[in-house]
Amino acid sequence: MTRHHLLGQPAADAVTLCRDICGAQAQILPAAHLQLWARNHAITRSAIESALWKSRTLVKTHVMRQTLHLIPADEFLLYTAALRRYLLAFALRIMARCGVSSKEADGLTELIMDVMAAGPLTRAEITAAVRPKVSKRVRAWMDKVWSIVRIPVAEGLLCYGSGEGNEVQLVRTDHWLTEGKPRPVPEADAQCALLRKYLRAYGPATLSDFSFWSGLPATQVRPLRASLEIELAEVNVEDEPCLLLREDLDLLKSSARPGCAVCLLPHFDPYLLAHREKDHLLEDKHYKRVYRNQGWISPVLLVDGMIAGTWSYKSQGGKVQVVIEPFASLKRVTREATIEQVEKLAGFLGGTLDLVFRGPASGKK
Repeated sequence: MTRHHLLGQPAADAVTLCRDICGAQAQILPAAHLQLWARNHAITRSAIESALWKSRTLVKTHVMRQTLHLIPADEFLLYTAALRRYLLAFALRIMARCGVSSKEADGLTELIMDVMAAGPLTRAEITAAVRPKVSKRVRAWMDKVWSIVRIPVAEGLLCYGSGEGNEVQLVRTDHWLTEGKPRPVPEADAQCALLRKYLRAYGPATLSDFSFWSGLPATQVRPLRASLEIELAEVNVEDEPCLLLREDLDLLKSSARPGCAVCLLPHFDPYLLAHREKDHLLEDKHYKRVYRNQGWISPVLLVDGMIAGTWSYKSQGGKVQVVIEPFASLKRVTREATIEQVEKLAGFLGGTLDLVFRGPASGKK
């Protein structure tokens, strides 16, 4: 048994896809679009944008590993409850280093929520509005950090509205989310639910993998196994004991591996971030071509669950230039499947394809 999870069957909409993969990582929003396209080629950018900004059935906020994700709006409270303590602790530690007390942090959150009552604001607008009302210590901290809204975001009080880059707006969730007033989820229940969702998407995996993926410290993760003991099965993956949902055990054993499955996964794809160790995905000698400095993760060519190369694209003047850089010579059937995927990518991006292969010869092998 290997640890290659299936990327899943095509889903009907962006919300279902985000539910299935436990969120699309979205610090670069076009990369999140491509993460969903990789799993359902029928999806469109307009459908994703509509779910985010019109129906608001998707929410953009900081969750796992403190990174931006798109998550289903009806799971917003689950993610917030599961990760709130960890996210708050991180933000408060940084404030404490600047001499800002937890009481001052609470006061700042109240000020931010007051100025946000009138509607969405950019970070710069929020900072300008609250700065005259805080102490010198808080102002000194504000000068050193990229964002002053980490605590209200961690609390689930703010999320992201429309816009990109410096123009992105934040908005109060009580103004933005269209559901009524759903009941809060207890932390322990939410963390068990998140582990269950994670194993459904990325198992078999270890608790260490879940801690790495979620950002939750081991002290919060370890008790979850006992809470879900009746639901879990232990399987060996290359002589390492891993966990899987018991109801998924038969499915995994019966899954037939496809003959030549090729996928183009974009920057920060969740498949590439699901486990602490990466040796089930690629050889050590290629590691730094994918997992680069400062947390940057390259788009990859995935062949039968393994990373076989990297790729990039550039859209300009109605053309989409796609450069494929395989790690080794590709078999003819793999090259043909890759070309088919790239053609579909160009269609999604709305341009005429200009395809380039670089690196090892990629003909018949």
